Amino acid sequence: MQALPAPLRPLSYFWVSFRRTWMSTLSTTFLTPLLYLASLGAGLGALVGHGQRLASLGGQDYVSFVAPALLAATAMQVAIAQATYDVWGACNPWSGAYRSMQASPISVGQIMTGHMTWIAARALLACTLFLVVSAAFGTVHSPEALAGLAVGPLTALTFAAPLAAYSVRARHDQPFTVVFRLFMLPLFLFSGTFFPVSQLPVGLRYVAYALPLWHSVELSRSLYAGKFGLLAGLGHLAYLAGVAGIGLVLARRSYRVRLSR
Repeated sequence: MQALPAPLRPLSYFWVSFRRTWMSTLSTTFLTPLLYLASLGAGLGALVGHGQRLASLGGQDYVSFVAPALLAATAMQVAIAQATYDVWGACNPWSGAYRSMQASPISVGQIMTGHMTWIAARALLACTLFLVVSAAFGTVHSPEALAGLAVGPLTALTFAAPLAAYSVRARHDQPFTVVFRLFMLPLFLFSGTFFPVSQLPVGLRYVAYALPLWHSVELSRSLYAGKFGLLAGLGHLAYLAGVAGIGLVLARRSYRVRLSR
């Protein structure tokens, strides 16, 4: 880690910390998605169309419909958890990680870049584990699914960067409960994860189209099925990259304000 470029040197701290606590993350990064896949996919999926392929699901059976969406949702959940409590804690006395980094030749911008890179790496790890498990369930129908691993880090940055811009300046951590209950949970349920958004009322359907997770779900789903459309795929990528880019700009400003005090 000592040979890393300056913007990535904070990774050494997060890597050492992760090596000590990685077992505590298994429930959110591996076990919870696995249970969702087993119960809602394999269990409920046997009742949806009697486990057969349905035109309403894009010609897939239910478990194949749900699996790629859960990969995208896993990346979102990892990012939100990291960009709220972990970012807030790193700039407060009980952790003080950011202040310690500032005592070394690392700039505020490099601290932000390093932490966002770590969050993307955590999402990549979680998505890799999930891809292996979903392949065991027979839901991977194309080698293109490997490209879905890139969807995880991009999805993570799409959510982590804007949230980090808020978290680094938050006075306390109580609002994060609202983020999980009124932001993450509705996104998880109404972004096409478990049913096509075309089944929603027209007004809510267009709201779902504007949600970042929907774009990630659609992108992941097309790769799992080997039906990646160039124009649609580029559109989803552009949307996610745009939100992530705006979030990174806001995060850089917030970090400078907070860590310059």
